[in-house]
Amino acid sequence: MPAVLPVLKRTAAVTLGTAIAGIGYASLIERNAFVVREATLPVLSPGSSPLRVLHLSDLHMRPAQRHKQAWLRDLARWEPDLVVNTGDNLSHPKAVPAVVQALGDLLSVPGLFVFGSNDYFGPTLKNPAKYITDRGHRVHGNPLPWQDLRAAFTERGWLDMTHTRRELEVAGVTIAAAGVDDPHIDRDRYTAIAGPANAAANLRLGVVHAPYTRVLDRFAADGYQLVMAGHTHGGQLCLPFKGALVTNCDLDPSRAKGVSKWGAHMALHVSAGLGTSPFAPVRFCCRPEASLLTLIAAPTGGDDSSRNLDQSQPTAAVL
Repeated sequence: MPAVLPVLKRTAAVTLGTAIAGIGYASLIERNAFVVREATLPVLSPGSSPLRVLHLSDLHMRPAQRHKQAWLRDLARWEPDLVVNTGDNLSHPKAVPAVVQALGDLLSVPGLFVFGSNDYFGPTLKNPAKYITDRGHRVHGNPLPWQDLRAAFTERGWLDMTHTRRELEVAGVTIAAAGVDDPHIDRDRYTAIAGPANAAANLRLGVVHAPYTRVLDRFAADGYQLVMAGHTHGGQLCLPFKGALVTNCDLDPSRAKGVSKWGAHMALHVSAGLGTSPFAPVRFCCRPEASLLTLIAAPTGGDDSSRNLDQSQPTAAVL
């Protein structure tokens, strides 16, 4: 037994040291290692011109996050045709000016947005085990100034898609868009936008913060070609070679980030987002991201365009 004790002590020390190093990496390095993830999606109606869409989500902004704000300001150089913001912009009651200033020139680009629970309510300290053992658990923090953020976005020309259907033309592409409020806190009212999307549009686009299956099924049934969502943080703490363990909603973890097929004819794009809760400021095997999606025409002649929907990968990092 005396000979075993030193081995056990060394093993415990190595395990503890590895855990501390992992936490340090996840909290100090990876959560600030922002990346632009590019993907090409063949979802537009045949004959359509390409459309470059910048998908932003889950900024969880606090006023002192200067590095994140500077990185966001630089995204305008990618020159997207359209910006889609799928919510959870705020993480502090005084963060609205920081969000607006960080978005900068992107607010001059045509934009669509919906809000998430952390635009309405501040973050709170939660037991991390609840994400696995009690996925229906909800704790709301103090109210956040979402009305001020909405006013700032709409004054610059971005369109609020909350329980709204709109048609717009961007870069020669006609878009029939619709959105709902956040299903994660049961604010979604799909009946407000229900009905077939305009089949004559080049793009039929759904927008929602949390990708709950009940909403995705309704979008698919109404003929939308693409739905964009956030909320999952890509799993936030992922395992190498396996990926996300949880999504904080009823979406399968295999779809926690990137592009996947939903039903026979709809694509789903889930952003891993750019931020974290201040009470869980870590990311592991899941870099914070913005997504630049190049939407192109689907092939004609009966080809299955869905086979090309899993090409999302980080191709350019801006640190």
